[in-house]
Amino acid sequence: MSTRILVVEDEPAIRELVAVNLRHAGYRVDGVDSAEAARAAIARALPDLIVLDWMLPGESGVDFARALRADARTGTVPIVLLTARAHEGDKLLGFERGADDYITKPFSTRELVARVRAVLRRATAAAEASAGATDEAPIEIEGLRLEPAAVRVSAGDARLSLSPTEFRLLHFLMRNADRAVSRNRLLDEVWGDHVYIDRRTVDVHIRRLRLALAPSGHDRLIETVRGEGYRFARR
Repeated sequence: MSTRILVVEDEPAIRELVAVNLRHAGYRVDGVDSAEAARAAIARALPDLIVLDWMLPGESGVDFARALRADARTGTVPIVLLTARAHEGDKLLGFERGADDYITKPFSTRELVARVRAVLRRATAAAEASAGATDEAPIEIEGLRLEPAAVRVSAGDARLSLSPTEFRLLHFLMRNADRAVSRNRLLDEVWGDHVYIDRRTVDVHIRRLRLALAPSGHDRLIETVRGEGYRFARR
């Protein structure tokens, strides 16, 4: 069965442009014009990727992205955010709300298809890596326990909620505890094919990871190494 993509865009001409080009690339595409219609489409069939416009009538695209990430059924579905907002702050907000990539209007349809392919490759690689990690031993540092086989992080009896990207990021940092790791290396190891990913994306996900670890106090173990990157430090 071909990969299913849901395009959520309220401008008919742009929605059709995106859909036609993705269909020509071999994907199965459904198009809707609002977050409400997207929820109905997702209830019928879970897509493999969502192309999501920022400015939607009613609920905005970034708010919808946050809701998708908070839902267990859609939490790992890749999201490509489509918007005319090109400022760095807007991009960071998009990533913070759960977008996997960010495309600004006007855009090249060739670039759109390439970015969609890159995001799908990363999602497939992450799923394969997770499936292949079943024999890897759990890691426990300062009371924080990460279990690759169960894809679970806990502090004492409390289970911590992490997105798939945050889990992979924490896993790599814990495997390299006490070592300074550059942003470029994190991009290579955590994101893999990162042709279209900016280094600032790492900072956004580190911020989200710290927030996820804050309830147990383990956010203090992730240190910023000026001019280099980050380090997971034993205390």
